[in-house]
Amino acid sequence: MDKKTKQLLVKTLAELYPQPRSELNFSNPYQMIVCVLLSAQCTDKKVNEVTPKLFAHYPTFDKLGAAKLEDIEAIIRPINYYKTKARNLLLMAQKVSRDFKGELPQTLEELITLPGVGQKTANVVLCEQGVLPAFPVDTHVFRVSKRLGLAQAATPEKVEEELKLQFEPGRWRDLHHSLVLHGRRVCKAPRPLCDQCALNKICPRRGVP
Repeated sequence: MDKKTKQLLVKTLAELYPQPRSELNFSNPYQMIVCVLLSAQCTDKKVNEVTPKLFAHYPTFDKLGAAKLEDIEAIIRPINYYKTKARNLLLMAQKVSRDFKGELPQTLEELITLPGVGQKTANVVLCEQGVLPAFPVDTHVFRVSKRLGLAQAATPEKVEEELKLQFEPGRWRDLHHSLVLHGRRVCKAPRPLCDQCALNKICPRRGVP
């Protein structure tokens, strides 16, 4: 995609999604990382249905780290892979309490030491907190960016590198959220709504799943 087309892409996405943000409901760093961990291979809507009860019972890392595994499982049972996620939540909270004095770490290197936290999750956390520019690549960003011809790599990590090279760091957060929203609402898998897409004219794969 050439420079002029990229400028049109950024402009169009800004018009479509003027204030892009996560659709997960959270109000602090603790709630954010819990939501992000639960959201893997699960809809934000389902996560938002479950977390109010979880946060009511366990409002901090310390409280969650002291919980019984089976009690966490019971609360998050509607979430996909709830057993694995419950274990990761418990171990993650215990490590934050023990190694980081109950405060969510603020670097990629420290975040990825937490159970269940990979590069994408760590980037989401850093991006949302405004700690440093990050361009998380989830399944929607991966799919949409490749359909638009912005990336060709076979892994999210490599696609992230490609995207970062093409856009200024100040645009990364909004572009991440805009591509996520566009992937959920229009550029769907496996059948994109190309006839309804405002990016139709600049998409080299329009009409191709």
